[in-house]
Amino acid sequence: MKRETIDKLCCPFDRSDLELTRITEDLDGKIDEGWLHCDQCKRIYPIVKGIPIMNPDEYREFSLEQPLLDRWQKHLQGRRVKDFRLLDAGEEGDT
Repeated sequence: MKRETIDKLCCPFDRSDLELTRITEDLDGKIDEGWLHCDQCKRIYPIVKGIPIMNPDEYREFSLEQPLLDRWQKHLQGRRVKDFRLLDAGEEGDT
């Protein structure tokens, strides 16, 4: 996924801007793996094979995303994911 395309995306829940965390990209600079994060609602949207997964919560399965999160643990920098939301250490996540 091209960075220019990502810049046009917004959170489907509250229409806030999304912050990108890159994990891998190809030689052309296209994002292959990473995630988008909404600062307002704290939702996290993984990018897998260049495609952002931005489905509503009720259509997502945490068990399918868990292997990605486990692999990205060092990039999470102590944060954790609960109910598809990226939380800082010690944060409860009752949004």
